Amino acid sequence: MKRKRPTIHEVATRAGVGLGTVSRVLNNHKAVRPETRARVLRAMEELGYTPNPHARRIAGGRSYTVSILLPFVATEFYRRLIEGLEGVLLEKRYDLALFPILSQNRLRRYLESTTLAYLTDGLILASYDLTEHFDGGRLPTDRPVVLVDARNPRYDSVYLDNSLGGRLAGECLARFPGAIFAIKVEEEPDRAFRHTVFAERMAGFAEALATAGRPFPPEHLYTTRLSQEGGRLALRYFLERTSPPLNVFAGADLVALGVLEEAGRLGLTVGREVRVLGFDGHPFAEEVGLSTIAQPVEAMGAKAAQLLLDRMQGYTGPPREVRFEPILIERESTGAGAGAPYVP
Repeated sequence: MKRKRPTIHEVATRAGVGLGTVSRVLNNHKAVRPETRARVLRAMEELGYTPNPHARRIAGGRSYTVSILLPFVATEFYRRLIEGLEGVLLEKRYDLALFPILSQNRLRRYLESTTLAYLTDGLILASYDLTEHFDGGRLPTDRPVVLVDARNPRYDSVYLDNSLGGRLAGECLARFPGAIFAIKVEEEPDRAFRHTVFAERMAGFAEALATAGRPFPPEHLYTTRLSQEGGRLALRYFLERTSPPLNVFAGADLVALGVLEEAGRLGLTVGREVRVLGFDGHPFAEEVGLSTIAQPVEAMGAKAAQLLLDRMQGYTGPPREVRFEPILIERESTGAGAGAPYVP
């Protein structure tokens, strides 16, 4: 028996809104709040409701919506990235439709050209390059595409030099006495995406230590998931192998926060017995005195949005590549006081 095609009434019920709101979303009315628009679009996707993109575009020729495909939503990095994107796009009256990948099932849906994600005026791929799943390495869309926190020679790309960040971290910790350890963040195996930034950070870190003549044996690298608990477990692992002082490079600020918490629980003096360096430059790092390799996430988002606007406004030049550099910010966790590293 042929499955009945979902109706606009079912979309309204699933989203918890009225028919008029669904209609305004379909017609890209500016009066719809971004969070309501996102809820309606999510309901359409869950039900398999696909509006006619041609009918939507008859008036004005555009939807004034940009799709963002990203691995997660509820992390500090992507919150900051979306903030940077919104700052530019909302100024030009474009709403953002978020499409988190999250699972293999969602990934498979996003590989179909009829997915709602492709029915907007432009696409931004955050961190994950979907093009590897298509013959010819191109997405099945005629909309402009920009990658951020990732690179692809066929599309405009905005990315951070993570290898440089790793080298900055290695150069920083190589100045201090004591063994040097590192925590590598590993993507969970059931995730739909593959990301190389953490591996790039560690490669740069090892390179800097080798240049400085500091030993970094394999057992000094601890691999864990992106969590505070991972940082707590890592510090216990390191302390089983050496006595303080020790120096720890965490591949992400969230993991570094766990190292700080565990050091405090064990009664170790942060900045003297345990030095900790994170990566990301999230706002909470300053609050807890965490030294970090900061990346300008908001600026990267704003640049990606501007590149996409250029394309949507008619730019047809070759793909552009914008590289951002991280910076080292030293605070109490590496013994820094008024800007100077503490050396016992």
